[in-house]
Amino acid sequence: MPKQMTRPNNQRRYLFTLVHSMNKAEKRNFKLYSKKMEENTGLKLRLLFDAIAKTKNYDEKKIKEKLPDISPAQLSNLKRHLYQQILTSLRLLSIQKNVEIQIREQIDFARILYGKGLFYQSLKILENVRTLARENHLDLLLLEILEFLKLIEERHITRSRQEEGKMERLENDALRRSEIIHNSCQLSNLKISIHGFYIRYGHIRNDLNKTMVKEVFREKLNKIDQSKLTFFERVYLYQSWVWYYHILLDFEKCFVYAKKWIDVFEEAPKLIEEDPDLYLRGYHYVLTSLYHQRDQIAFKKFLKKFAKFYHENYEGFNYNSRMIASLYFYSAVINQYIMNRQFRAGVAMVPKITDFLNKFSDLLDQHRVLIFYFKIAYLYFGSKDYEKCLDYLDKILDLKVAHLREDLQAYARILLLLAHYELGHFILLNSLIKSTHRFLSKLKELTEVQQETLRLFRTLVQLPQNEHQPVLEAFKEKMKILKEDEFEKRSFIYLDVYQWVEGKLSGKR
Repeated sequence: MPKQMTRPNNQRRYLFTLVHSMNKAEKRNFKLYSKKMEENTGLKLRLLFDAIAKTKNYDEKKIKEKLPDISPAQLSNLKRHLYQQILTSLRLLSIQKNVEIQIREQIDFARILYGKGLFYQSLKILENVRTLARENHLDLLLLEILEFLKLIEERHITRSRQEEGKMERLENDALRRSEIIHNSCQLSNLKISIHGFYIRYGHIRNDLNKTMVKEVFREKLNKIDQSKLTFFERVYLYQSWVWYYHILLDFEKCFVYAKKWIDVFEEAPKLIEEDPDLYLRGYHYVLTSLYHQRDQIAFKKFLKKFAKFYHENYEGFNYNSRMIASLYFYSAVINQYIMNRQFRAGVAMVPKITDFLNKFSDLLDQHRVLIFYFKIAYLYFGSKDYEKCLDYLDKILDLKVAHLREDLQAYARILLLLAHYELGHFILLNSLIKSTHRFLSKLKELTEVQQETLRLFRTLVQLPQNEHQPVLEAFKEKMKILKEDEFEKRSFIYLDVYQWVEGKLSGKR
């Protein structure tokens, strides 16, 4: 089980997680950077850095043992100093790759020059990075540059005054950029609000849910004027539509907007390099939408493209991007195995997936871990390894995340019943049925599929096994009808009990 994420009240772990997030090039760069410091200070920082880098699990006592000549008070100060110096070295290294950091550095240089009264030199730098910021759609930085330019022009008589219309263009550009930022802020607030709704509640459950979602979000989405949107405004808008239709279980339209999302990036390849995380996220929703539609052909096509991008660019990604890329890649791979019912092949991938969960445990949120545990449990269930299935379902129950994805936690408890039934634990099923019912009742809205499944097991545990077939056949017919229901089909997204009972009746399980 992955270690928990570092919390704000556990700051002494921050340095440890920062050091262990660094790749070989970043570590080598820090060593070179530290050698430029005062000899004694640089040596102490390198000793502490090496002690932390060679410690696999955070252990304050072991780190102190490796530095016997440094007192506890000195060590505390040294750790703070090391943290800051690592960030400085990483910033210097990142300037070569990150245009946003490059622009910020140039703005700082412009401020220094202006402070020395060299405002013509300051203007020259600002004009250069103004173009760079516009080309990369960095609207906040562009507005900062424009406001700085206005400040200089306002306070000093420059040669710019001789160029007709330049001041008016500067003012109009700043005003337009303000409008773009305001609109982007509204769109980003909207997409966070929609996504937050999904994380809390999952998919719609009934007409009331559907109406609420439409009233809360659709009116706001339709008010957006799409004719003048900039790059990131378009991406934020498409994100909002993706999550809106995802919640509504309309995966065809969800795919349409996810595809528009990645198309925007592919029209501007330079932006993929600057923000690969957002591009990868778009691909994730393309694949997720196709998975829910069970479109195997299209899924295979887009997964191939995604895998190519993932493998060709992984080494160049930063630590966070590697986590995001691997998260979406392994999620898509699991979905493909489940969709194609290749459960044993999927199980063979589990060691790699658990390695990933452990490696990036400091960045992965509990919501992601919950989904992976459930899908791994489902792979083991599909491959008839019910004991391993139960192991991962127990991990879900141990996570204690009552506020996250209540719907997914409900499916986990239903899968728990199926696994124990397959193992013949009929005595245990009686108490599990009661605890599952208590949990589902707290959700306020039990689905018909959930209720029928509980009724099925209540009936089965009262009958000898040779009388189970007619009960299962009757259940199958009910599931066949419910699969077509607008609100019930969400119950089959993560756990298809219809497939399970069909397998039992056909003798395949």
